[in-house]
Amino acid sequence: MPKLKTRKAAAKRFRVTGSGKKIFRRKAFKNHLLQHKSSERKFRRLSGLSLVSEQDEANVRLMLPYL
Repeated sequence: MPKLKTRKAAAKRFRVTGSGKKIFRRKAFKNHLLQHKSSERKFRRLSGLSLVSEQDEANVRLMLPYL
């Protein structure tokens, strides 16, 4: 059976915990048009990583077969 290909766009966007059970992603809305957004919104709410929802986790694992 041939090797499965990894979707490179997904590989750049998602990280897995050491146990491999949880997948993390970056939060949206922090690339541009930041001038009118408050500092609290940019720093507290949009910084850091968040978990991929359970509904989307199966799709991410299909895109990244060797996680």
